[in-house]
Amino acid sequence: MRTAVFKSYKNGYFIFWFENGEELAFEEVHPRVLKQFDLKNNKEFKDKEFRITFVEDEDGEDVIYRVESLKPL
Repeated sequence: MRTAVFKSYKNGYFIFWFENGEELAFEEVHPRVLKQFDLKNNKEFKDKEFRITFVEDEDGEDVIYRVESLKPL
């Protein structure tokens, strides 16, 4: 788990900024997480800090990042 701040949902990507200054765009979020946190529509989660768990899937030459869990801090 790492700490990250949710910044936005744009063009199908969930943007998070990490404590080390890194920014990651996630194409996928586990449906359980989206049920708990409506990141697409609820502005309340913008700039909120979370403990985040994610996986990196390789699809041929592409890498897809998927959020597996979020816990608000």
